[in-house]
Amino acid sequence: MSDPITASLLVGLAAQKFIESSAGELAKKFTTEAIAKIPELWQQIKNRLQGKSAKVDEALVKLESGDRTAIDTVTKNLDVILDDEPEFANELKLLAQTIQAGKIQDNSTMTQNNSDNARGWQTKVEGGTAYIGEIHIQQGQTPNS
Repeated sequence: MSDPITASLLVGLAAQKFIESSAGELAKKFTTEAIAKIPELWQQIKNRLQGKSAKVDEALVKLESGDRTAIDTVTKNLDVILDDEPEFANELKLLAQTIQAGKIQDNSTMTQNNSDNARGWQTKVEGGTAYIGEIHIQQGQTPNS
């Protein structure tokens, strides 16, 4: 696996079932076996974080209701636990690798025909931010004296 397993990745995977708008959307991204492991990952994270503080408990409830703003709080607290408890970290990483192995790859093709000096951009983005297009900055001309 090329991507390192981080707290952010773990929470992102575990929160998939709450954040995705429907089970159908999740099924487009993961195999049935991987989807079956997501609740297990979430439950392990929740069990370890629950009761740590009122703020963490509130973030867990918010995340379960689909509120993306709680991801940062859960991630930060999980990161601390992963550093302090290497055995637990390894358990979660193995589970995450199983889920990631069940990720369905998008092998579709994209075709674009441009003519008359037209330009076009096509992108496929999974997570992260896509910056698309060009920026042209023209320098102002100095006035002739």
